[in-house]
Amino acid sequence: MSIGLPLSKALPVLSTYVRNISTDATSLKDVLASKIPEEIENVKAFRKSHGSTKVGEVTVDMMYGGMRGIKALVTETSVLDPDEGIRFRGLSIPECQKVLPKADGGNEPLPEGLFWLLCTGEVPTKAQVKALSKEWANRAALPQHVVTMLNHMPNTLHPMSQLTAAVVALNHDSQYAKAYSEGVPKSKYWEYVYEDSMDLIAKLPVIAATIYRNTYKGGKGVGAIDHNLDWSANYTNMLGFDNAEFTELMRLYLTIHSDHEGGNVSAHTTHLVGSALSDPYLSFAAGMAGLAGPLHGLANQEVLVWIMKLQEEVGKNVTEDQLKAFIHKTLKSGQVVPGYGHAVLRKTDPRYTCQREFALKHLPNDPLFHLVSTVYKVVPPILTDLGKVKNPWPNVDAHSGVLLQYYGLKEMNYYTVMFGVSRALGVLASLIWDRALGLPIERPKSYSTPALKKLVGAK
Repeated sequence: MSIGLPLSKALPVLSTYVRNISTDATSLKDVLASKIPEEIENVKAFRKSHGSTKVGEVTVDMMYGGMRGIKALVTETSVLDPDEGIRFRGLSIPECQKVLPKADGGNEPLPEGLFWLLCTGEVPTKAQVKALSKEWANRAALPQHVVTMLNHMPNTLHPMSQLTAAVVALNHDSQYAKAYSEGVPKSKYWEYVYEDSMDLIAKLPVIAATIYRNTYKGGKGVGAIDHNLDWSANYTNMLGFDNAEFTELMRLYLTIHSDHEGGNVSAHTTHLVGSALSDPYLSFAAGMAGLAGPLHGLANQEVLVWIMKLQEEVGKNVTEDQLKAFIHKTLKSGQVVPGYGHAVLRKTDPRYTCQREFALKHLPNDPLFHLVSTVYKVVPPILTDLGKVKNPWPNVDAHSGVLLQYYGLKEMNYYTVMFGVSRALGVLASLIWDRALGLPIERPKSYSTPALKKLVGAK
């Protein structure tokens, strides 16, 4: 039996990044253990033959502009192409939707399958995905001290602050930190990072659902994990939603928000803190502190706030002319149109597109969806004419809030927590490989402005 679907048959052309091996293993750790030695040798050989090869050039503008576009990181799990969009181990989002295993009776990919793909570069079988679902269910119970802490947090504390604090508290039981303190060989670091990462991913829906129930539902408990359900279904059940369509949306949402190569704030921060050999809990918590920022994960909330303000000023039946006037007013005030533009992409974000397709299928007559569709029609030409951004097209944040609102999850301050639950899949898969490949502590060189002027010969 093959570990994955025969990709050469499933799709006409697939990236060479994706490889299949023949094995009956349903244990992700066993599959990783068989792949890591081969990949270590592959990287060694590549560095030996091309270690002195230059990749790109760094300009002064790049250094002052947030290192935008500097090619300086290695992230095995995904690559973001400006024109094609994100590819997870070589597979586009539509390809992932086609080949990744689905729940019985479902149409959207299971996040468990995406995590397997990110870790191994291989599409898993349904049996392997079911085994991963069960393993996460078995690891999901929270330590009592974390439950107590969550239940005593004020419901006025931002949900992202609660999430970050709870993840830090899980560090108490870090297998990696314990093994490191006992002098485990460096070659085995990845095994303990793997165990911590699996525990953390398993527990995140319980933490996130507890935060939701405590903050917005009067502290009503989340209930027990159902060991026969997948990761997403357990999450939606614990949130208190009993809607098959919403569960399908969450499977899609948790898959597409998982990874976006290594240079974004949450991914880079997790990698950076992990490079100091901090355990996965501390590393991921640091990434979540970055995700909470309005220029990163909080952006989906800002999109909805902008749309609500639009409806408040203009009314629900917005014409294109009214919308154009409101957009010009927004831009003239020095603000941006939230959800439009991207640091890398130069096309409509494929994550936006698949959410739009979900809406067209399940909620084609929803007024808020129609408004978002009108914004999609009107905004890009305006931004193009004004030359405001290099990419005038919508990103993932422009659509996700509308879908969540439709199914009754209206608490906008909570949306970034859901983003964080998903992002764990990508950043922790990367962290496992960081330790497997023995990547060193990250420490780039910096300059003061006078030193930089001297370096480039400026007067």
